[in-house]
Amino acid sequence: MDDIVKQAMTKWPNVPDCYGWLGLDSRGHWHMRDDRVQGLGSFQSEVPGAKGSLLTHEKLVAFIHRNYAADEKGQWFFQNGPQRVYVELELTPYVWRLDDDYMPIAQTGEMTLVRACLMDEVGRVYLETDLGLGLVHSMDVGQVADALEQGRWKLVDCESKHLPNQYRFVISPQAMDKANKA
Repeated sequence: MDDIVKQAMTKWPNVPDCYGWLGLDSRGHWHMRDDRVQGLGSFQSEVPGAKGSLLTHEKLVAFIHRNYAADEKGQWFFQNGPQRVYVELELTPYVWRLDDDYMPIAQTGEMTLVRACLMDEVGRVYLETDLGLGLVHSMDVGQVADALEQGRWKLVDCESKHLPNQYRFVISPQAMDKANKA
């Protein structure tokens, strides 16, 4: 976490958390979701426009990556100065790209080691790693097939609905917050 963020957290310890305003899609892209966009539906919905605006500012995206973490409940967030901005996930907290040696690299730029390779009921491929679970970017599924053929990994079947509980992550912290307040 950036030092400036740590300093802001110390200076302003009681800033309320933010829900629903930031999403991570299945290709590792960040989306900003204002009130109007949130009114269209959840980040996970198929409603056109419900994902929000794609963040393309390189320095902002790099700042998000450096300050991206999970809390004790498995809710992923971006620590924006003193404010914790919880992230709506399309599928998983990480999206993996593979390098030439089949090493997974997260959307955050972190490299990690594979523990297991999973495939769900619709053919999506995930890697369990030292950092946690993530979806393999669709452009790298061919590399996964090569790694499997070479015997680097064994494929394990899974059901996507069980992954959040099994790997301790929350798809929608906003929905969880609303349920806790009800």
